[in-house]
Parts: sequence; C-alpha cells; structure tokens
Amino acid sequence: MACALVTGATGGIGTEFCNILAAQGYDLVLVSRSEDKLAELSQRLERSYGIAAPIFPCDLSDPDAADLLYRSLVEQGITVNILVNNAGFGDQGAFLDSNWARQEEMIKLNILALMRLAYLFGNDMRTRGFGRILNVASVAAFAAGPYMPVYFASKAFVLSFSQALGEELRGSGVTVTALCPGTTATGFWGAAGMDASNVFSLMGAQSPRSVAELGVRALMAGKPVAIHSVPSKLANIAARLVPRRVSTWVCGQVLKRRV
Repeated sequence: MACALVTGATGGIGTEFCNILAAQGYDLVLVSRSEDKLAELSQRLERSYGIAAPIFPCDLSDPDAADLLYRSLVEQGITVNILVNNAGFGDQGAFLDSNWARQEEMIKLNILALMRLAYLFGNDMRTRGFGRILNVASVAAFAAGPYMPVYFASKAFVLSFSQALGEELRGSGVTVTALCPGTTATGFWGAAGMDASNVFSLMGAQSPRSVAELGVRALMAGKPVAIHSVPSKLANIAARLVPRRVSTWVCGQVLKRRV
C-alpha cells in the first residue's frame, strides 16, 4: 500500500491536506495526538472518497514517536510516497517569562520530529527513486519574532532545512517543498495563547483550504518554496530589503499582547 502521510491531520490546514489528497485518490496515513478525532476523520474520508486512511495516534514531540511510527508502517507493509510534515504549534509571550517545558516541546515537534520523519521516509524514497516531502514553514520564517521567538526561529529552520535538503536530492526523484502560509484562520492562535484579532487586522486571515490547495499544487510540481497570499510575499520581499532591526521591531509591535 502506497500512501500519503499527514501529521497534524485533525485540524486546520492538516485536515484540508487530507481532504484534497483523498479527493485525488490517495490512501492516507493520519497522524495526530487525538485518537477520537483521528478515528472520526478516518471514517469520514474512507466513506466519502473510498480510500484507506489508517490512523496512528501519537505525540510527535515524544523523542521516540517518529521511529515507532516508521517501524509500525514498515511492519504493516505501508509505503509512504508523500510525507506532509504539518504538525507544529506556537506560543506567545516573552521568552524569559515563558514555560521552559513548552518551548522545549515546540522544538521537539516543530524541528526534531520533522527532521526525523524526513530522514526516515526520505531515505526510503531516495532508494525507490521517487517521493514528495512537504514541510509546513510559515511567513514567520522570514523574520525574527519578539514575543514568539522560538516559534519564528523554528519556522526559519524548517524553510532553510527544506531548501537545503531539496538541493541535496536534486535528480534523485525526490523533491522537498516548504510551504509558507501567512495568517490563517485555524486553532493555531488560540493554542498559542493569543488573540488573533491584532494580527488579522494587519495581515488578513487566509482560509486553511486555500493554503492546503497551494501546498498540494507546489508539492506535486516539486516546487522548492510556496508562499501563500500577497501579504506573505510582501513580507518576504521586505525581509530582504528592510534592516533586520526594523523588521524585528515591527514584528514585536504586531505580536505583543495589547494591555
């Protein structure tokens, strides 16, 4: 069984990735922490699209989770031809006032789990001579983000890592795409402990569906980077032209809590 694996499958952009890929006839492997939500999503996708969608509930911030997931799929004879590294979260607040365990968990999920899954499945893809990897970065990758410093740094890593890995795999039959959404109307903001109204008023909010559609198109085309929305593209240009200290100050004004 060859399929697409989607992490963070039960919410926002992740669910839309699943909807789009299932509609295109791909079998899916659904990964998220909530077993109940995964089971509900799997049943709906299998019923609506006639595809197989086995579930693998796990917390990918657990250091052993990626390896356990990989071994389980190998033992079941499931081949992953498309890997969508979508799982991740943010946290708002000044770094020195933050909860250290939460910052560490963010690094484990946003960076280490993504790396490990890309390493394990990427090696198999290279051996077979075909595969597609989509890593979800963010417009946050283009700047430093006061009041969300670890999240912004983690997404800068995802973008840089994806571009470098994609270049290493050039000509191998395996492509790597970094998707950089702007502000998107998902549960991300509430989970990060912030009111999104300040951000939305400045940047606008994109729909998870439109972000996922762009991501899948770029993935299938083997495009190295896909930037969603005009504000995100402008932010990318500004990051190249505006002094770093200025862009950092602007981000800080946007992200800090309004008292």
